[in-house]
Amino acid sequence: MIRIGVIGAGVMGIGIAQTIAHSKMEVVLIDVEEKILLHAMEQIENNIRLILMLNKSENQESKDTILSRVLPTLDYNVLSNVDYIIENVNENVDKKREVFGKIEKICDPDCIFIANTSCIPITHIASFTKRKELVIGVHFMNPVPLIKAVEVIPGFHTSDKTMEKTCDLTRSLGKEPIVVQDSPGFVANRVSHLFMNEAAFVLHEKLASPSDIDAIFMKCYGHKMGPLETMDLIGIDTVVNSLDVLYEQYHDPKYRCCPLLRSMVSAGMLGKKSGEGFFRYVNA
Repeated sequence: MIRIGVIGAGVMGIGIAQTIAHSKMEVVLIDVEEKILLHAMEQIENNIRLILMLNKSENQESKDTILSRVLPTLDYNVLSNVDYIIENVNENVDKKREVFGKIEKICDPDCIFIANTSCIPITHIASFTKRKELVIGVHFMNPVPLIKAVEVIPGFHTSDKTMEKTCDLTRSLGKEPIVVQDSPGFVANRVSHLFMNEAAFVLHEKLASPSDIDAIFMKCYGHKMGPLETMDLIGIDTVVNSLDVLYEQYHDPKYRCCPLLRSMVSAGMLGKKSGEGFFRYVNA
């Protein structure tokens, strides 16, 4: 059975770990605090229970069977025999450098390192390791279990074999791999963050209310979710960090972060995960 290490038990890590377990693979879920792991396991269990209620079938596995494939732990050494690592730490170069340096010493020499990064170039991340040919980017999008495709990003040194195995893995997880070239923000976030940031500027300038801004894009353009609700789902702090990376990488003023977003982060209004962002959320 394929065994995958997922580093970071936040919103993305929860979705990825759940998807792996549903796909009949084992997952080692790593984080730095026990309470984060406990919260992650509660969320995964609740999500699995809901999915099983909504999608009943004769061959359906039990909740306990699916959950049994998830091993939450603080101990990085458990990653010594995984086939893949999927890294999901915050969009911070120093933190990623620390994580990749740590797993480099622990993981099997053939283990593929997958960076689930929003904006940091994969070639840069690969420079943190001695296995550059085994480092690749896979940009999962939130909510992971529901999104049917992923961006797959090879770095400068990524081997064809790594590409092939990674694309096969994403298909096994029920995701269509869409291969794009390495560049800050890739395709999805290079475009979407401009879109979301400009929506924040529109609100900052009091041109319309949050609900009306989102309604325009949902009712006029057929988007399933407006740009402000999307930021709430991603996390306002994550959006700010990603915009900062894009601004630093391109030195282009179009990526200048809206002051409203920085104020919201300072106020603890991080979106759905904190209970309040552009909108309020119950039981966040």
